[in-house]
Amino acid sequence: MMNATARVNFMKWKKFKIKTRTEAEDIIISTLYDIGLEGAQIEDNVPLTALEKEQMFVDILPQMGEDDGTAYLSFFVEETEDGELLVNGEEVTEEQVLGMVKQELEGLRDFLDIGEGSIAVDETEDIDWINNWKQYFKQFYVDDILIIPSWEKVKEEDKDRMIIHIDPGTAFGTGMHETTQLCIRQLKKYVTKDTVLLDVGTGSGILSIVALKLGAAHAVGTDLDPCAVPAVEENKEANQIPDKDFGMMIGNIIDDKEIQDAVGYEKYDIVTANILADVLVPLTPVIVHQMKKGGIYITSGILDVKESVVTEAVEKAGLKVLEVTRQGEWVSVTARKN
Repeated sequence: MMNATARVNFMKWKKFKIKTRTEAEDIIISTLYDIGLEGAQIEDNVPLTALEKEQMFVDILPQMGEDDGTAYLSFFVEETEDGELLVNGEEVTEEQVLGMVKQELEGLRDFLDIGEGSIAVDETEDIDWINNWKQYFKQFYVDDILIIPSWEKVKEEDKDRMIIHIDPGTAFGTGMHETTQLCIRQLKKYVTKDTVLLDVGTGSGILSIVALKLGAAHAVGTDLDPCAVPAVEENKEANQIPDKDFGMMIGNIIDDKEIQDAVGYEKYDIVTANILADVLVPLTPVIVHQMKKGGIYITSGILDVKESVVTEAVEKAGLKVLEVTRQGEWVSVTARKN
């Protein structure tokens, strides 16, 4: 937890929040970038397309209200210790920034419906950004499993459930995403006390931790992002997972022979890969060599429109498709190595 002394080292910022229309977002952002305002944050209720969801592939997807065309654009300007603001490397006052923004917005009104165009000013710190995502992560259930962050308490009626403590941090998902839930349900079917698991793209480590809690003997996680190491370490500690039970490697198992060798060959009873369909296609013919004969391959991160692409890649790699499960517009393919 951050103490009061540490907090003073965080930079302060002024936030200028503009109420506008969704169709004006891009032009306003471009216009204000030209005068030195950067780091735009967009808040609107425009539904994500299937492609956008696949490209983002985040577990934190807050519930969105009805799209009424309203949008809020926030720009963050660094504030110096003496209360001045830095724009284009020069010190200016809050009033000067407001004047510049108002002038640009009024100029846009001549040819564009920018809506209300009101500007609210607030002060924030880095710490707010770091913790802002927590508002979207609440405890939730995957059947009889409770997944809960450290800042929430386990209710009395949930104390007999299997409880998984996951803090995703700012870099990884929480398990709320449908694809993660699909994988967890498949793990419940196939994990035994002898299971050795390989989790490709482990992220926060949630699938490996669930498998170990279900009784698996050992788990190995791989990820491209070095941030996975501290994320996994924190979540192992939160779930009392011994270091010897869950190992981590950073690297690309698809094309890095050193990682492939370090992970090992024909030694895993289950491989999980909750990644994008476009990554599963090149991954599958590689990962079969890490699997034992009869090993189970649990994949997800697949939009329903990409189902056939993944099943074809799985079959081409010599695996037998056992089951295709669905939740929302997402698909999980489970297969066995012959």
